[in-house]
Amino acid sequence: MRVSLSNSDRSFSVAPRQSVLEAALDAGINLPHSCKGGNCGACRGRLISGEVHYANGRPLGLADSEVREGFILLCQAHARSDLSVEIVEISSAGNAASKRLPSRIERLEPLAHDVLQLFLRLPAAESFDFQPGQYIDIILPAGRRRSFSIASPPHDSRFLELHVRRVPGGEFTEPLFSADARSALLTIEGPLGHFVYRSDSTAPMLLVGGGTGLAPLKSILRHVLENALNREMILYWGVRSEEDLYAHAELVDLAGRSMNFRYEPVLSEPGAGWTGARGWVHDAVLRDIPLEAFEIYASGPPAMIAAVRETFPRHGADPGRMLFDSFDYAPDSLARQRKTAANES
Repeated sequence: MRVSLSNSDRSFSVAPRQSVLEAALDAGINLPHSCKGGNCGACRGRLISGEVHYANGRPLGLADSEVREGFILLCQAHARSDLSVEIVEISSAGNAASKRLPSRIERLEPLAHDVLQLFLRLPAAESFDFQPGQYIDIILPAGRRRSFSIASPPHDSRFLELHVRRVPGGEFTEPLFSADARSALLTIEGPLGHFVYRSDSTAPMLLVGGGTGLAPLKSILRHVLENALNREMILYWGVRSEEDLYAHAELVDLAGRSMNFRYEPVLSEPGAGWTGARGWVHDAVLRDIPLEAFEIYASGPPAMIAAVRETFPRHGADPGRMLFDSFDYAPDSLARQRKTAANES
């Protein structure tokens, strides 16, 4: 079957078991995407002709109104016929090409009871260019993948910094926490994703993170601050309790050294002595911030992303200036992902 992009002269073949996005990327066509799990909505396109189906049911990131308007999510859509799709195609100009490389675990640092800071060393002879906010895939046996955002900025790329949350029984994360994985060899692919810092804007930036969704926001923060870029930034970081604020001291230090950066931690289950913001992080933003002026970067669990996508435009945010990165479970754990998102909403 063939997929044609209605607003360009490009087309590509798609196999029955492939998503439309997978087929496009295999053909070297760089379409907008981020989470690949059907939650962030970055790969939204309008179906002009043809028929698609979703093997795991309609994605969480596709609203009823969008379905009625003919939108599909390419990371989850499978073609039942030839398709014509209207979508904004991202050219390769200014974007680094994705590559597959060996890497070595340089060091592991515990950040919290269930979060590790993982540093990867790449081959000295290979360049690895990425944009703030992008991620890599770690390739596991049988081609399975685990995605992790890069927390370090491009100008400090001697080691790639990742924030890894422990998933009980997880094929990749469990061994990191239970055994000494230093110097282990991994295969990575990247950079990937279109959740990236917009260098062509001067608007103030509102960064909204949940849990390890802090990682790509930290890359963006450090990029802006350490390159002395003149951008106002406010970060709201939501976690469950004080012990989950694994980067609190570092963020307080960054805020203390910059007039253009403000940091607000938010706890959903605070202890008795907590004097900061409480509740869900998106609610804390809505209580505090008039959204009209801001360019918004939201990164975190699917339920948080869904809440931001739904509520922020109703309070003045411009949907055209909102970027999302949904931290999903791996595709082979979709049922667990959906259950988690439902429980957290």
